[in-house]
Amino acid sequence: MSKNLTQLLALLPGAQVSGEAAQKIEGITADSRKVAPGTLFVCLPGARVDGHNFIAQAHKLGAVAAVVEKDVPVPAGMTLIKVADSREAMQAVVPFFYDYPGRKMRMIGVTGTNGKTTTTHLIRSIFMEAGYKVGLIGTIHILIGDRMLPVQNTTPDVVDLQSTLAKMADEGIDYVIMEVSSHALELGRTAGCEFDVGVFTNLTQDHLDFHITFDKYRDAKAKLFRQLGNELSVKEGKHAVINTDDASAQALIDNCSCPVLTYGTGETDTIKAQDITIKADGARFTVHGPFGLMPLQLKITGMFNVYNTLAAIGTALAEGISASLVKKALEEFRTVAGRFELVDEGQPFAVIVDYAHTPDGLENILKTAQQFAENRIIVVFGCGGDRDKTKRPIMGRLAAQYGDVIIATSDNPRTEDPVAILADIEAGIRQGLKDGKGYEVIIDRKQAIAKALQLAEPQDIVIIAGKGHETYQILKDKTIDFDDREVARSVIREMR
Repeated sequence: MSKNLTQLLALLPGAQVSGEAAQKIEGITADSRKVAPGTLFVCLPGARVDGHNFIAQAHKLGAVAAVVEKDVPVPAGMTLIKVADSREAMQAVVPFFYDYPGRKMRMIGVTGTNGKTTTTHLIRSIFMEAGYKVGLIGTIHILIGDRMLPVQNTTPDVVDLQSTLAKMADEGIDYVIMEVSSHALELGRTAGCEFDVGVFTNLTQDHLDFHITFDKYRDAKAKLFRQLGNELSVKEGKHAVINTDDASAQALIDNCSCPVLTYGTGETDTIKAQDITIKADGARFTVHGPFGLMPLQLKITGMFNVYNTLAAIGTALAEGISASLVKKALEEFRTVAGRFELVDEGQPFAVIVDYAHTPDGLENILKTAQQFAENRIIVVFGCGGDRDKTKRPIMGRLAAQYGDVIIATSDNPRTEDPVAILADIEAGIRQGLKDGKGYEVIIDRKQAIAKALQLAEPQDIVIIAGKGHETYQILKDKTIDFDDREVARSVIREMR
């Protein structure tokens, strides 16, 4: 795939060009390590690294032109394109370079604090059951049909995303189902994507280190819904699917100019769940919708998964998939990696690994465990470093409120001191701790998991929360292999 530089410059009115404009561009990147001959290198200023400092390196690797927003020295023979904002320039030219692949497929965007991963996988299972070829982009992986690719961020940057979408379009994908994070919406990573269905799961405290206020966090999510059916759309049939049991629902509905399908437990919802039974081995409930009644018996459990399922049903309804296919796909669906995932090595107590890393996520899984707990709930969890500090004491209080034994430990401390992170969590634990309950602070996560499993008695439930599917732990000076599920399995085997 290639474009003439003059074609790209036409998308950047006001750009100042120094050097030859009539040359072929074979690729675009903001990462100097990914430069190849014929590349347009976009210099992005960052908090830690400034791309403007890597122009010479990019030129040496074959970059023929660079987009800049600062006055910088230019290597001989390199074309310089100066713009007011390099990031906005990249968002304008990259989708065009890849021929706007998001316009060639139906695109479903799922946003919200919790539930995005499970919801996207539920939607994928429905659309595959309906015979469509499906691509998925999310926290755990990228799937092109059944082929798996690794992923760096929940939503990739604009270059990686458009490149991935182009691959999907070339391989005949019908539907792309995508987790859309608030960071991606705020930073323009989804530029050039034309979504056909926008799905809202819920909004609870998270990422306030980035958004600063909850209102700004909600407004970032609202950007997805403002895109649906705007003047740039070339596809028809837009819908929003919104959880009205969430307090932010109306604010998001107010941003919609397309038909809205609502879901929840209210009488006025388009799709509503009633007669709900939550058990350890699954959830049973009846869905009321335009299709009539749909009794469901799921292999996944928890009230949060009832909501995730309703979101998937709403999406299928928006895209005209029959209720019989929806029911079949949902009842055959099994867990997503690291989402309320059971670790079973024949031990006499339950071990559940979950990605819950927000107050709402942790509360959801603990409430679910309470619904079928026959004995104690033992909670192992931590909070990530270099992230929203305000949620740490809240999560500590919730663990103490719902758990019987609490072990606070490291998550991904990153550059922060784990002791300081745990002190924030411990303040919340002490607030919520009731008589007869105990807690420990164990910095080493492997030791913390081992202690929880050694304390477990028959019929206990051990919840290991925070990292879920992750197979690594990010420490101050290194990243190590670490998988909560494998650590738990190993410890249980050693206990025999």
